[in-house]
Amino acid sequence: MNELRQYIKTYFGVTNEDMDSISHLFKENTLQKGEFFTEKDNYCHQLSFVRSGYLRIFSETEHKEVTQWISTQGYFVTDLSSLIFNTPSRFNIQALTDCNLYSIEKSDYLNLGEHVSKWDKLEKLFIAKCFVTLENRVFNHLSKSAEERYLDLFAENPALFNQIPLQYLASMLGMTPETLSRIRKKKIS
Repeated sequence: MNELRQYIKTYFGVTNEDMDSISHLFKENTLQKGEFFTEKDNYCHQLSFVRSGYLRIFSETEHKEVTQWISTQGYFVTDLSSLIFNTPSRFNIQALTDCNLYSIEKSDYLNLGEHVSKWDKLEKLFIAKCFVTLENRVFNHLSKSAEERYLDLFAENPALFNQIPLQYLASMLGMTPETLSRIRKKKIS
């Protein structure tokens, strides 16, 4: 639980008292490789902090499977639209490896304001951080070359390239597996 507590303290500056109120609502759980956190068209009922492992967030279109994101240690994972607006999940979220998670159920998440006086401000910060991450991804996809996107991801999280099938990383980066292979070969030589 220390990883979750440290993340929340670092990014949101909560007091120890508020941290105790928040962290006791998270329960440790595991997913085995291949298990689904949530599946498309089902409802997502939890928000989880990834203690260890990798989860792939993806969806299938008429012509291909698209990896939207790979969630790694130290990040939260959920289908936010389903969690907040009670809509069917738009994505599948599947464990690519065995995963250890700290999870809060939707009902507890929605009632955090009763336990933490500044929850409205903290939640706004959390959602804003999610939005900024999304804005940066969209801007990078629109303004950077495939090679630049590869280099950015490699600099940010090089372990992904040894742990995750390359076709998932290529999809997440908005390129074909062949393009990713060419870029990797060019960088290695």
